Amino acid sequence: MSNTQAEPKKFYRRLRSGERKIILLTGDFLVTLLAMLAALYAWAVEDWLTLSLEFVQVRIPFWFYLLPFVWLLLLTELYDERRASRRSEVVRGIGVAAAIALVLYLLVYFTSEPSALPRRGVAVFIISAAVFTLLWRFLYIRIFTAPEFMRRVLIVGAGRAGSRLSGIIQGIYPPPFYLVGLIDDDPGKENETVEGYPILGTGAQLLEIIEKEGVTDIIFAISVEMNPVLFRSLIKAEELGIEVTTMPVVYEELLKRVPITLLQSDWIIRQFFDVVPTGGLYELVKRLMDILGALIGLLGLVFIFPPVALAILLDSGRPIFYSQDRLGKNGQVYKIFKFRTMSQDAEEDGEAKLASENDTRITRVGRFLRKSHLDEFPQFFNVLRGDMSLTGPRAEQVELVNILQEDVPFYRARLLVKPGLTGWAQVNYGYAATVAQTIIKLEYDLHYIKHRNLWLDLTILFRTIGTVVGFRGQ
Repeated sequence: MSNTQAEPKKFYRRLRSGERKIILLTGDFLVTLLAMLAALYAWAVEDWLTLSLEFVQVRIPFWFYLLPFVWLLLLTELYDERRASRRSEVVRGIGVAAAIALVLYLLVYFTSEPSALPRRGVAVFIISAAVFTLLWRFLYIRIFTAPEFMRRVLIVGAGRAGSRLSGIIQGIYPPPFYLVGLIDDDPGKENETVEGYPILGTGAQLLEIIEKEGVTDIIFAISVEMNPVLFRSLIKAEELGIEVTTMPVVYEELLKRVPITLLQSDWIIRQFFDVVPTGGLYELVKRLMDILGALIGLLGLVFIFPPVALAILLDSGRPIFYSQDRLGKNGQVYKIFKFRTMSQDAEEDGEAKLASENDTRITRVGRFLRKSHLDEFPQFFNVLRGDMSLTGPRAEQVELVNILQEDVPFYRARLLVKPGLTGWAQVNYGYAATVAQTIIKLEYDLHYIKHRNLWLDLTILFRTIGTVVGFRGQ
């Protein structure tokens, strides 16, 4: 599918990222309430009653009114603007949400007293919520991804940062905004193009270009000293209501990653030590979530241990478990526990190696355990003990950290937080078998460390559940 942008003829209301998310959330909430009404009506009909205030107050338990909020949590993955703009992603996301909702209900249904839960009411809610949400999301794609609602953006700087960002925008479909072009003070770049976008002029022509092209936003992508004329023009543009943003901020908004190869060495100090929150209520609640999640996970381990252990023994023999030293928060060494998924001689030469997507060291049973994430269950013991958290950067071997920190900028910054059973990099990217792929995964990890909060942690956990249900583990 082509990413070429058609020139919009008319502009009405150009929506920002936050505004789009509010529209998505509001629409989802309204259609979920509609699904709740459909479910209540079906419940009333099943009991040969009418949907009345008395019925709602007397017959409906409190937990039933929480279903809309549970549904919104299951849709967490679809509040990513790029996913929300693609029909295939919307269908997949709603399908996974409905599947998870059904599994959760069945678990409660078969562990509760007979006839304690309404079958038709919950079934109608799940079906109605899925159908209504799908229709609303298709309507959103039809209306709010149209050119009339797109921002018109100009990039200041056609060097390495500006070119990199232009390439990223060119590769995104649907485009996040309408990029009118770039400007640069290098006379040698006049009348050239960058990733298919024209260089429209120099910094001295900035205000003229803004007026001519109807620019609403400017992305500043210059790392060298700024021309005083350009600086004054940028100040004037902001006074005129033009939003000025830096390239790293837009990079993070688009990819949910940190552009580590384009940052100065003092960035890690300014962002992670001056800005990133540590301690406080967040850390307390996160630890309580870890303990609760670990207890649930260890209970699950009791049930899956017999069949998994037998499968490993029949496939490749002993040992059943695998342990290895990993680096935790602040570089503390701890021992990790997992079901063994590789052959016994996977590292017979004693050298640590990155796993690859089709790694020949992985056994047949091990491949299934990785796809289903069942191999991770013994790590709940590490979470309960406090070595790890449910969410965070992947824990790496000591030897690999020592090697990678020599080639990958800011690599050791991953150790500022506890490693996680799952993480932002894991749910967004596959295996990292090369230094270049490791850089991409680190960009995701640093984005998590910089922006970590309970909502992001919940997003990661729900997306991990979606990965498990979809059998997309690695």
